[in-house]
Amino acid sequence: MEITNSAFILFAAFAGLTLLFIFLYFVPVNLWITAIFANVKVGIGELIGMRIRKVPPSVIVNAMITATKAGLDLTTNDLETHYLAGGNVPNVIRALISADKANINLSFKQATAIDLAGRDVFEAVQISVNPKVINTPSVAAVAADGIQLIAKARVTVRANIAQLVGGAGEDTILARVGEGIVTSIGSAQNHKMVLENPDKISKLVLERGLDAGTAFEILSIDIADIDVGTNIGAKLQIDQASADLKVAEAKAEERRAMAVALEQEMKAKAVEMRAKVIEAEAEVPKAISEAFRSGNLGVMDYYKMENIKSDTEMRSSIADPGSSSSSSSSTSSLDPNK
Repeated sequence: MEITNSAFILFAAFAGLTLLFIFLYFVPVNLWITAIFANVKVGIGELIGMRIRKVPPSVIVNAMITATKAGLDLTTNDLETHYLAGGNVPNVIRALISADKANINLSFKQATAIDLAGRDVFEAVQISVNPKVINTPSVAAVAADGIQLIAKARVTVRANIAQLVGGAGEDTILARVGEGIVTSIGSAQNHKMVLENPDKISKLVLERGLDAGTAFEILSIDIADIDVGTNIGAKLQIDQASADLKVAEAKAEERRAMAVALEQEMKAKAVEMRAKVIEAEAEVPKAISEAFRSGNLGVMDYYKMENIKSDTEMRSSIADPGSSSSSSSSTSSLDPNK
């Protein structure tokens, strides 16, 4: 019987401790007491409701205490709504306090919208108070005389609270500044003018209104460094001359190939004509034989013709000794006894 009573007492004690922990979990008495001493009106029922809605009461109560001490007029319902929407409640409170101390017009609705848009609203307020310097990468541009210039700039920006939701970021600022530098250098008559007055680039870029539609306001653009690069104009002219030379060489090769082809064609035609001449010469002995048979050519006529031919070949050989062999071969071909 005593064992049964001891077990019952242990079970009752365990159940009591469990109920106490459950009570303290759903009813954060310490937060409630802290809120009372901080003049923040938060009821026990509200704290229990936060637990049921899976909202950490410590986050909401501590944010309310900070906002109340800073003089901000907020309610726990506003903070809960922003937390359930996925916002960063402590960051929004810090941003509101910082904006209030700096006399920046920032409402709770704007702050929550900026926070839910994925931007760091506290950092945006800090940039509004303390402008940020953005260093641009090296921007290469070519002046009108063909000389390349490589410039680096420092852009001082301040956050534009009204444009933080839907406004473009730093990448857009850098791209627009780079475009402005390229345009400014490209419009210069020569690179010496840019080197003498680099502030002209800043003035021309600022006049273009590059911060339109962005989350920042450009305060100044300062050219940090300008280096002289390569002579792009001369390089382009060399490349063009090389290309023209290759085109001319290709056309010349084409003409040479056509001339060679025409020469070969003429040689072929000459060989063809020579073959026809040889073929015609081969008919001469036949014609002479036929003339003998028909009585149209006598022996004396034939010898006279041979004497004339020999006399002609002799004169030709005297005038050109190299042609004697060819003449003798042609004569032998006309000999009717062969």
